[in-house]
Amino acid sequence: MTDEGDLVHGVWLRTVTRDGVQRSAGLLDVVSGAHAVRRLELPVHTMLPVVLRQLLLPVVIDALGPPATRQEWGERFHRGRFSPDEQERLAHYLGPRYGDRFRMFDAERPFAQVAGLQALNGETKTAAQLVPSVASGNNVPLFSALSEADELLLTPGEAVLWLLHAQCWDTASIKTGAVGDPQAKNGKTTGNPTGPLGQLGVTVPTGRTLYETLLLNTPIMHDGLEPGDRPQWAWDERPAASGCASPAGAAWSERHATGLLDLLTFQARRIRLIACETEQGLRVHRAIVSAGDRLVQAPETEPHTAWQHTAKPKKGQPHRRPRRLASGRAAWQGLGTLLAMTLPVESDGPYTSLLLRQIGDLRHDGVLSGQYPLGVETSALEYGTQSAVVENAIGDELPLPVQALLAEDADLREVVLDCVTQADQVARALDGLHNDLRRAAGGDPLPRDKGSRPSAQFLHSLDGTMRRLLAGLRNVDVDDEEILDRAQLAWEQCVQIAADREAGFLLAAVPPRAVVGRTVKKGDKEFVYRSGKAIGVFRKTLAGVLPLAAEERRVKYEEVAGV
Repeated sequence: MTDEGDLVHGVWLRTVTRDGVQRSAGLLDVVSGAHAVRRLELPVHTMLPVVLRQLLLPVVIDALGPPATRQEWGERFHRGRFSPDEQERLAHYLGPRYGDRFRMFDAERPFAQVAGLQALNGETKTAAQLVPSVASGNNVPLFSALSEADELLLTPGEAVLWLLHAQCWDTASIKTGAVGDPQAKNGKTTGNPTGPLGQLGVTVPTGRTLYETLLLNTPIMHDGLEPGDRPQWAWDERPAASGCASPAGAAWSERHATGLLDLLTFQARRIRLIACETEQGLRVHRAIVSAGDRLVQAPETEPHTAWQHTAKPKKGQPHRRPRRLASGRAAWQGLGTLLAMTLPVESDGPYTSLLLRQIGDLRHDGVLSGQYPLGVETSALEYGTQSAVVENAIGDELPLPVQALLAEDADLREVVLDCVTQADQVARALDGLHNDLRRAAGGDPLPRDKGSRPSAQFLHSLDGTMRRLLAGLRNVDVDDEEILDRAQLAWEQCVQIAADREAGFLLAAVPPRAVVGRTVKKGDKEFVYRSGKAIGVFRKTLAGVLPLAAEERRVKYEEVAGV
């Protein structure tokens, strides 16, 4: 990165072009040439929503304005690139208008930082506190390559990515008390929430190019941006009555977001990066991370999360809360939430994200093709010990049939959700078989929170099959019931094969005495557990869960037997 951390022109953001070539460029080149970029090459999965929200989307939306109608959105999307006029406006935005506010080490307005920020104790900490995978303070990852005693040197390009990552995902640990923060006590600030994204299960729709991804993540706003809604680099243009603390100072406030741009660039921390000269050039080696603004709650206009709707919430509680992602579950196992297109007004249930609902509406109006190769990336961090440490990172991506996002056309969506339900039911049946075989062998079932279960390996084995199914369903004629039936039959047959394989492994592992089994008395009743009986119950359950595969197997058996 050149020019002392110039984000606009410095070569720092790595991309993969449509030809598969990796190249690095500055912010202006990446945005204006977004049509030629297939994807961003980022250090970790949780970085994509960070770069989109903290940089690319607010720049494009503020410079060009959000689309006011679906028709306007479609015109931009199908053009496939920014027009010459739009490129001029982007160049002006990142040049004469705000270009000087995208400099990392500017003496007066360093990007996303507080100039001259000082800790009350006068100390600084290693730059490792910005990187969750590196040991720092209470956050001690098991496989960290560095200890807290080691110095971490970040290039300016790496440093700005981790700086923005901290603004979005930082832990809720105690923060360094900063000079000028009236709410700091005893040299520290407690009660900090995690970064705004840490409270969400983040869902990002993706397209064939970065340009399309930007449009897919841009909400249609019929009335335009909220008055006074500004990104963090233009905080001084907010009305004085907005009640927002200046992100250029150490003071902070607990508040609602004033609008979309404020929400996307919300400054949840006050940070200062400290650089030094090395033989390899300028490197960030120290940092100060202090308390920043606290988002009161995720607004219903939050575009990047699905919701859990509660029909009758407790007093003072909202009807909707962001749904978080579950560790150990692939994204396709949560399709019931991603495809929940209708708000469950009189009952509790999931409700998909604003952006996926918008894509469904665009498909309904014919703006977006039913065969468009839509992708979805999900990401989250799992925190532990009062959210003060990072325990796990969750990230996945999957193809998603646009046709399944139509609220009134349930055929394709029902097929997809049936497939997910079948996988879950068979997984539970395998766990039941495992427990029954353990009983038959003289043991006890596995406790719910301990041990390795066959369902985990089974679901993992279906991962590639489900992704191929979803990719294939993006190109089918949803009015052709025969095609949908064939797709579901193929799925059920794959599930049957995988389930038979796992059941075979379980049977091979039990001792011979399981054939004789044992009788267990529970109260006034006696239960007989034998391996043969257990596998019989499992087969019957399987036939009920996978009816198409069972019927196909019966027909073939009769053909072979000559019945």
